[in-house]
Amino acid sequence: MKKHVLFIHGAGEGAYKEDKKLADSLQKSLGSSYEVVFPKMENEEDADYATWARQITGEVASVDDAVILVGHSVGASVLLKYLAENKIKNTITGIFLIAAPFWGGDKGWTYDGYKTLELPSKADTELPNDVPLFFYHSKDDETVPFAHLALFAERFPNAIVSELDGRGHQLNNDLSEVADDVKKLG
Repeated sequence: MKKHVLFIHGAGEGAYKEDKKLADSLQKSLGSSYEVVFPKMENEEDADYATWARQITGEVASVDDAVILVGHSVGASVLLKYLAENKIKNTITGIFLIAAPFWGGDKGWTYDGYKTLELPSKADTELPNDVPLFFYHSKDDETVPFAHLALFAERFPNAIVSELDGRGHQLNNDLSEVADDVKKLG
């Protein structure tokens, strides 16, 4: 039986198409024992949290067993907030967040309406305790500042943090490190 991976892409015009390369890389690196599900999120240009949360609920509900959750960029932020605010019935094997923007606070991103993406104050205690949480970010990310990784590391001190070099926002469309970490979970 294949292990299920749900991959939530980033936001912005063309994000699904661009992130499909990441999902394909992950599938290739994981091999045939895994199935990477890569849904096109509604209104990818805007990433309305409520809309994406409803869609994530449906995607998770369609999986009958354990699920591995992966998010890129805004998709990673939305996925993390969703998990902090919702209890899901599925067993979560691991949470893998790539180039995630940090919203709010003194050093995170702010813009008109950013509060809809900001993590709840107790997000670090609301995530399942026994689920490994991974963050990946390239030092030369041209879209999301590398400094956001440190904000997440401070907020989630038990997370496994991977600093990458020379990979940009799209990690050169190579998620082999993520796949290696997924496989280590068994």
